[in-house]
Amino acid sequence: MASEGSAHAARRDLRAIPRPTPIRYLERMTSRPSPAAPATPVPGEGFARAFRYLYRVPLLLWHVLIDLPVVMLLISLPLAGLDAGGTRFDHRLIRAWSSGMLRVFGFRLTRIGTPVPEATLFVANHVSWVDIVTLHSQRMMGLVAKREIASWPVVGWVASRGETIYHQRGSQESLGGVLQEMLARLRSGHSVGVFPEGRTRDGSEVGPFHARIFLAAVEAGVPVQPVALRYGANASAQQIVAFQPGEHFLGNFLRLLGEPSRVAEVVFLEPIVPGDAGGRRRIAELARERIVAVMRTTP
Repeated sequence: MASEGSAHAARRDLRAIPRPTPIRYLERMTSRPSPAAPATPVPGEGFARAFRYLYRVPLLLWHVLIDLPVVMLLISLPLAGLDAGGTRFDHRLIRAWSSGMLRVFGFRLTRIGTPVPEATLFVANHVSWVDIVTLHSQRMMGLVAKREIASWPVVGWVASRGETIYHQRGSQESLGGVLQEMLARLRSGHSVGVFPEGRTRDGSEVGPFHARIFLAAVEAGVPVQPVALRYGANASAQQIVAFQPGEHFLGNFLRLLGEPSRVAEVVFLEPIVPGDAGGRRRIAELARERIVAVMRTTP
């Protein structure tokens, strides 16, 4: 009986010993941005949001119903592909329209670093549909995106005119075709942009990067440039910009239209040369590490 009591006591002692925190959880916590918003309602926020809708909705309608048709007309002209200060004229127009779209939503764009001018695979963290417009405001690239985006109002047009490569999620056949298209574009001197996480998240962490998507850069022998997308001061609004649980595109679109103005930082990080970094898995790890490091940075 004494030995049985000792065994029970030993088991209690073992249960009392704190278990080590899993490494993955630690990584998630250290890569999480600052809290996005206070838990208690901000006094007067309802009135402020209504006021923002009051002046932003007309701006949005003008940008979509007036500016957009003008841009569509200009980029359809035969001269749209001509060089305009080192950038194709149609690409410059799409960049300008994308920047204007972000201003309508109250985002103040800040670019840190310089995008590689030649054919490059740009890889970025994925927060929301805003990422597509943000990247197009800085550098024309054929983004790899889910096929559903093509049917989204406004954003779908920007994505399609921006030479987006559409992918059917869950289809290995579609992924194979996407990789072939990426390789062809990179070899022909065009840049491609991807979100290696494969999907948007809640903004609290940067998910693992799928290595297979980096194969195109390795095969084409082009650099990979990580891009950190940070919303709010010190990435404090990542969780606000991200899709909320059960929120679809239209709900997120309308909610962000009423949000306070905030900075949107596009951080172009040091490029990774495939020959110097090893295989695609190591490139994926390096790209994620560099983006996560920037997300942790505090002023």
